[in-house]
Amino acid sequence: MKFGLIPINVGMPGLKAMVGLAQAAEAAGFESVWTFEHVIVPLDYQSKYPYAASGKMGAAPETPFIDPLIALSAVAAQTKRIRLGTGVNIVAQTNPMMLAKQAASLDVISNGRFMLGAGIGWLREEFQAMGTPFEKRGARFDDYMVAIRKVWSGEVVDHESEFLSWHDFKSYPLPVQRPGVPIIMGGNTGKIFQRIARHGDGWFIPPSPAEDLPGQLDQLRAACAEEGRDFDEIELTTFWNPKYGADSLQALADQGIERVVTLLTMLGGDNPLAGIEEFGAAYIR
Repeated sequence: MKFGLIPINVGMPGLKAMVGLAQAAEAAGFESVWTFEHVIVPLDYQSKYPYAASGKMGAAPETPFIDPLIALSAVAAQTKRIRLGTGVNIVAQTNPMMLAKQAASLDVISNGRFMLGAGIGWLREEFQAMGTPFEKRGARFDDYMVAIRKVWSGEVVDHESEFLSWHDFKSYPLPVQRPGVPIIMGGNTGKIFQRIARHGDGWFIPPSPAEDLPGQLDQLRAACAEEGRDFDEIELTTFWNPKYGADSLQALADQGIERVVTLLTMLGGDNPLAGIEEFGAAYIR
């Protein structure tokens, strides 16, 4: 089982604390560190956060969200082995050319350690602040997935669609990882299983009741079969709380889960560095 830690970019007072967490995770044997993304946190919003019964995300407007790609670039420069993932970036609201360039650049400076966690987004108010239509965000996401991979190909880019008009250029550097940075898609609603089967390298499974997982995996298998995709190519990542105990890790592994990611707040206590070390000693080493 691979172990990840999330988020290393939220609520951080500065560079030293953020990098220190990543270095401690690397030393403790964690395979990866991950970020959350929100460009803004509205004072109030009508959009419903899909992963909490309250419909609200657990972050006040004043919560620092260090930009994920900037945060992971800083971490890349101060670590050697640990992989770096966004969990997840809201692709449908961003500029896909800039994202493709930044992702390739981060993969280069980290020597092939970057994973692009990609999501469609749920917060209409954030899309409005970004100047991006909330409508058709799913179709925009699908189009961007195809277009970004063309940028990473090294070939002449030609991509004409409802959302983009790209022609006759190349963009270098290319990602170290070939054919491109792994794309780990987040979400469990809508057409997510079709999207993973068609465009994704992995699935970042959001928090949900454990009894829902087998049915969701069946849906992903069916989507892979429909797309002619090998289900075993999809790397499965989910959240895990240490309170469930080590036996629950085997149950997840039996269902094909390859990586579990633990929230930093679940490590307990006021000393996160000690919590990381204790977690590593208990579950990784």
